[in-house]
Amino acid sequence: MKKTLLFAFLLLPFLSCKNEKKKTDNSITKTEASAENDEWIYLFDGTSVDGWRAYNGEDLPPQWVIKNGELTFDTEIRSEADRKGGNDIIFAKEKFENFELYWEWKIPEGGNSGMFYHVQEGDWGPPEVAPEYQMLDDLKWEEINNAHLEEWQKTGADYAMHLPDISQKIVKPAMEWNTSRIIFTPDHVEHWLNGKKLLSFEPWTKEWEAKKMASKWKNAPNYGAFKTGYICIQDHDSPLWLRNIKIKKL
Repeated sequence: MKKTLLFAFLLLPFLSCKNEKKKTDNSITKTEASAENDEWIYLFDGTSVDGWRAYNGEDLPPQWVIKNGELTFDTEIRSEADRKGGNDIIFAKEKFENFELYWEWKIPEGGNSGMFYHVQEGDWGPPEVAPEYQMLDDLKWEEINNAHLEEWQKTGADYAMHLPDISQKIVKPAMEWNTSRIIFTPDHVEHWLNGKKLLSFEPWTKEWEAKKMASKWKNAPNYGAFKTGYICIQDHDSPLWLRNIKIKKL
Protein backbone atom coordinates (compact mmCIF):
# COMPACT_ATOMS: atom_id res chain seq x y z
CA MET A 1 0.00 0.00 0.00
CA LYS A 2 2.81 2.38 0.89
CA LYS A 3 4.56 1.60 -2.42
CA THR A 4 1.36 2.33 -4.36
CA LEU A 5 0.89 5.68 -2.63
CA LEU A 6 4.54 6.61 -3.17
CA PHE A 7 4.28 5.78 -6.91
CA ALA A 8 1.11 7.89 -7.24
CA PHE A 9 2.76 10.80 -5.44
CA LEU A 10 5.81 10.67 -7.73
CA LEU A 11 3.61 10.41 -10.85
CA LEU A 12 1.45 13.43 -9.94
CA PRO A 13 3.90 16.20 -11.04
CA PHE A 14 4.43 14.46 -14.39
CA LEU A 15 0.69 14.26 -15.05
CA SER A 16 0.25 17.84 -13.95
CA CYS A 17 2.98 19.09 -16.33
CA LYS A 18 1.59 17.02 -19.19
CA ASN A 19 -1.93 18.40 -18.71
CA GLU A 20 -0.62 21.97 -18.39
CA LYS A 21 1.36 21.64 -21.63
CA LYS A 22 -1.69 20.27 -23.45
CA LYS A 23 -3.79 23.22 -22.25
CA THR A 24 -1.13 25.75 -23.27
CA ASP A 25 -0.70 24.27 -26.74
CA ASN A 26 -4.42 24.63 -27.53
CA SER A 27 -5.15 28.07 -26.18
CA ILE A 28 -3.80 31.63 -26.25
CA THR A 29 -2.18 32.62 -22.99
CA LYS A 30 -3.26 35.79 -21.20
CA THR A 31 0.09 37.37 -22.09
CA GLU A 32 -0.32 36.56 -25.79
CA ALA A 33 -3.91 37.79 -25.85
CA SER A 34 -2.92 41.03 -24.17
CA ALA A 35 -0.05 41.62 -26.59
CA GLU A 36 -2.32 41.00 -29.58
CA ASN A 37 -5.10 43.26 -28.33
CA ASP A 38 -2.70 46.05 -27.39
CA GLU A 39 -1.89 46.60 -31.08
CA TRP A 40 -5.45 47.73 -31.81
CA ILE A 41 -7.10 50.91 -30.60
CA TYR A 42 -10.88 50.58 -30.59
CA LEU A 43 -12.50 53.75 -31.90
CA PHE A 44 -15.89 52.14 -31.31
CA ASP A 45 -16.31 48.95 -29.30
CA GLY A 46 -20.11 48.70 -29.23
CA THR A 47 -20.61 50.28 -25.83
CA SER A 48 -19.39 53.88 -25.92
CA VAL A 49 -19.09 56.89 -28.25
CA ASP A 50 -16.36 58.36 -26.06
CA GLY A 51 -14.01 60.41 -28.23
CA TRP A 52 -16.49 61.03 -31.03
CA ARG A 53 -17.91 64.50 -31.77
CA ALA A 54 -19.14 66.56 -34.68
CA TYR A 55 -16.64 67.82 -37.21
CA ASN A 56 -15.96 71.46 -36.23
CA GLY A 57 -18.23 70.88 -33.22
CA GLU A 58 -18.14 70.03 -29.54
CA ASP A 59 -20.81 67.34 -29.16
CA LEU A 60 -22.00 64.27 -31.02
CA PRO A 61 -24.97 65.13 -33.29
CA PRO A 62 -28.17 63.56 -31.92
CA GLN A 63 -28.69 61.30 -34.94
CA TRP A 64 -25.50 59.39 -34.14
CA VAL A 65 -26.48 56.82 -31.51
CA ILE A 66 -25.67 53.33 -30.27
CA LYS A 67 -28.30 50.70 -31.11
CA ASN A 68 -27.80 46.98 -30.55
CA GLY A 69 -24.08 47.56 -30.03
CA GLU A 70 -23.76 49.37 -33.37
CA LEU A 71 -22.84 52.97 -34.07
CA THR A 72 -25.87 54.08 -36.05
CA PHE A 73 -26.65 57.19 -38.06
CA ASP A 74 -30.37 57.21 -37.35
CA THR A 75 -31.93 59.30 -40.10
CA GLU A 76 -34.33 59.15 -43.02
CA ILE A 77 -32.66 58.52 -46.35
CA ARG A 78 -32.87 61.42 -48.80
CA SER A 79 -32.41 61.39 -52.55
CA GLU A 80 -29.26 62.89 -53.98
CA ALA A 81 -31.25 65.91 -55.18
CA ASP A 82 -32.56 66.62 -51.66
CA ARG A 83 -29.35 65.86 -49.78
CA LYS A 84 -28.15 68.24 -47.08
CA GLY A 85 -25.65 66.38 -44.90
CA GLY A 86 -23.28 68.20 -42.60
CA ASN A 87 -23.26 66.06 -39.46
CA ASP A 88 -19.93 64.39 -40.21
CA ILE A 89 -18.25 63.06 -37.07
CA ILE A 90 -14.60 62.61 -36.08
CA PHE A 91 -12.76 60.55 -33.51
CA ALA A 92 -11.19 63.52 -31.77
CA LYS A 93 -9.09 61.82 -29.09
CA GLU A 94 -6.10 61.35 -31.37
CA LYS A 95 -4.76 62.13 -34.82
CA PHE A 96 -3.29 59.27 -36.83
CA GLU A 97 -0.51 59.29 -39.40
CA ASN A 98 0.38 55.77 -40.60
CA PHE A 99 -2.15 53.08 -39.75
CA GLU A 100 -4.29 50.09 -40.56
CA LEU A 101 -7.98 50.92 -40.08
CA TYR A 102 -10.62 48.17 -39.90
CA TRP A 103 -14.39 48.48 -39.63
CA GLU A 104 -17.65 46.67 -40.41
CA TRP A 105 -20.61 48.47 -41.97
CA LYS A 106 -23.95 48.19 -43.73
CA ILE A 107 -26.29 50.64 -45.47
CA PRO A 108 -29.85 50.55 -46.84
CA GLU A 109 -30.90 50.47 -50.49
CA GLY A 110 -29.68 53.67 -52.11
CA GLY A 111 -27.37 54.36 -49.18
CA ASN A 112 -24.18 56.40 -49.41
CA SER A 113 -21.44 57.27 -46.93
CA GLY A 114 -17.68 57.40 -46.60
CA MET A 115 -14.73 56.94 -44.26
CA PHE A 116 -12.16 59.78 -44.26
CA TYR A 117 -8.65 59.94 -42.81
CA HIS A 118 -6.03 62.66 -42.25
CA VAL A 119 -8.89 65.06 -41.55
CA GLN A 120 -8.00 68.51 -40.23
CA GLU A 121 -10.76 70.87 -39.12
CA GLY A 122 -11.16 74.27 -40.78
CA ASP A 123 -13.45 76.37 -42.92
CA TRP A 124 -13.80 73.51 -45.40
CA GLY A 125 -15.62 70.18 -45.44
CA PRO A 126 -13.80 66.86 -44.95
CA PRO A 127 -14.04 65.86 -48.66
CA GLU A 128 -12.09 68.97 -49.65
CA VAL A 129 -9.02 67.92 -47.67
CA ALA A 130 -9.25 64.24 -46.79
CA PRO A 131 -9.05 61.05 -48.87
CA GLU A 132 -12.24 58.99 -48.67
CA TYR A 133 -13.00 55.28 -48.74
CA GLN A 134 -16.39 55.19 -50.46
CA MET A 135 -19.28 53.21 -48.94
CA LEU A 136 -22.28 52.87 -51.26
CA ASP A 137 -25.15 50.60 -52.25
CA ASP A 138 -23.63 49.74 -55.64
CA LEU A 139 -26.55 47.51 -56.60
CA LYS A 140 -29.47 49.91 -56.16
CA TRP A 141 -28.13 53.48 -55.93
CA GLU A 142 -28.33 54.27 -59.66
CA GLU A 143 -31.84 52.87 -60.00
CA ILE A 144 -33.18 54.71 -56.95
CA ASN A 145 -31.53 58.03 -57.85
CA ASN A 146 -32.04 57.69 -61.62
CA ALA A 147 -28.42 58.63 -62.18
CA HIS A 148 -25.20 57.04 -63.45
CA LEU A 149 -22.11 56.49 -61.31
CA GLU A 150 -18.49 56.12 -62.36
CA GLU A 151 -16.34 53.43 -60.75
CA TRP A 152 -14.47 56.10 -58.75
CA GLN A 153 -17.79 56.86 -57.01
CA LYS A 154 -18.55 53.29 -55.96
CA THR A 155 -17.76 51.20 -52.90
CA GLY A 156 -14.10 50.70 -52.10
CA ALA A 157 -12.85 53.49 -54.34
CA ASP A 158 -10.38 56.10 -53.19
CA TYR A 159 -13.12 58.60 -54.02
CA ALA A 160 -12.48 60.55 -57.25
CA MET A 161 -8.87 59.33 -57.33
CA HIS A 162 -8.21 55.57 -57.56
CA LEU A 163 -10.57 52.91 -58.94
CA PRO A 164 -11.32 49.57 -57.29
CA ASP A 165 -10.42 46.42 -59.18
CA ILE A 166 -13.90 45.14 -60.03
CA SER A 167 -12.56 41.62 -60.65
CA GLN A 168 -11.71 41.44 -56.92
CA LYS A 169 -14.79 43.24 -55.65
CA ILE A 170 -17.41 41.38 -53.64
CA VAL A 171 -20.58 43.49 -53.74
CA LYS A 172 -23.08 42.67 -51.01
CA PRO A 173 -26.76 43.65 -51.10
CA ALA A 174 -28.04 46.46 -48.91
CA MET A 175 -28.31 45.67 -45.18
CA GLU A 176 -25.67 42.97 -45.29
CA TRP A 177 -22.46 43.50 -43.30
CA ASN A 178 -19.27 44.43 -45.13
CA THR A 179 -15.72 44.45 -43.78
CA SER A 180 -13.30 47.17 -44.90
CA ARG A 181 -9.67 48.03 -44.34
CA ILE A 182 -7.44 50.95 -45.20
CA ILE A 183 -3.68 50.52 -44.88
CA PHE A 184 -1.78 53.79 -45.10
CA THR A 185 1.95 54.49 -45.14
CA PRO A 186 3.86 57.19 -47.07
CA ASP A 187 5.09 54.49 -49.44
CA HIS A 188 1.95 52.44 -49.96
CA VAL A 189 -1.83 52.67 -49.54
CA GLU A 190 -4.33 49.82 -49.85
CA HIS A 191 -8.14 49.54 -49.81
CA TRP A 192 -9.71 46.20 -48.91
CA LEU A 193 -13.34 45.06 -49.07
CA ASN A 194 -14.70 41.77 -47.73
CA GLY A 195 -11.29 40.13 -47.62
CA LYS A 196 -10.13 41.25 -51.08
CA LYS A 197 -7.62 43.97 -51.95
CA LEU A 198 -9.28 46.41 -54.35
CA LEU A 199 -6.56 48.96 -55.02
CA SER A 200 -3.14 50.25 -54.04
CA PHE A 201 -1.19 53.40 -54.77
CA GLU A 202 1.69 55.54 -53.56
CA PRO A 203 0.62 58.93 -52.19
CA TRP A 204 2.17 62.34 -52.95
CA THR A 205 4.15 61.24 -55.99
CA LYS A 206 4.21 63.11 -59.31
CA GLU A 207 1.68 60.59 -60.62
CA TRP A 208 -0.55 61.17 -57.59
CA GLU A 209 -0.35 64.96 -58.10
CA ALA A 210 -1.20 64.58 -61.80
CA LYS A 211 -4.21 62.41 -60.94
CA LYS A 212 -5.38 64.99 -58.42
CA MET A 213 -5.12 67.83 -60.93
CA ALA A 214 -7.11 65.81 -63.47
CA SER A 215 -9.89 65.07 -60.96
CA LYS A 216 -12.61 67.02 -59.18
CA TRP A 217 -9.96 68.03 -56.61
CA LYS A 218 -8.03 70.27 -59.01
CA ASN A 219 -9.64 73.32 -57.38
CA ALA A 220 -9.23 71.96 -53.84
CA PRO A 221 -5.66 73.05 -52.96
CA ASN A 222 -5.68 71.35 -49.55
CA TYR A 223 -6.90 67.96 -50.76
CA GLY A 224 -4.52 65.30 -49.47
CA ALA A 225 -2.16 67.94 -48.10
CA PHE A 226 -2.28 66.79 -44.48
CA LYS A 227 -0.12 63.84 -43.51
CA THR A 228 -1.80 63.27 -40.17
CA GLY A 229 -5.31 63.87 -38.90
CA TYR A 230 -8.58 62.54 -37.56
CA ILE A 231 -10.65 59.56 -38.67
CA CYS A 232 -14.02 60.86 -39.89
CA ILE A 233 -17.36 59.28 -40.86
CA GLN A 234 -19.55 61.01 -43.42
CA ASP A 235 -23.16 62.13 -43.03
CA HIS A 236 -24.59 61.78 -46.53
CA ASP A 237 -28.25 61.87 -45.46
CA SER A 238 -28.24 58.09 -45.42
CA PRO A 239 -28.73 55.65 -42.53
CA LEU A 240 -25.55 53.82 -41.62
CA TRP A 241 -24.59 51.05 -39.20
CA LEU A 242 -21.02 50.43 -38.05
CA ARG A 243 -19.29 48.12 -35.58
CA ASN A 244 -15.78 47.00 -34.57
CA ILE A 245 -14.08 50.20 -35.68
CA LYS A 246 -10.43 49.78 -34.73
CA ILE A 247 -7.06 51.14 -35.78
CA LYS A 248 -3.47 49.93 -35.54
CA LYS A 249 -0.55 52.35 -35.76
CA LEU A 250 2.12 51.45 -38.31
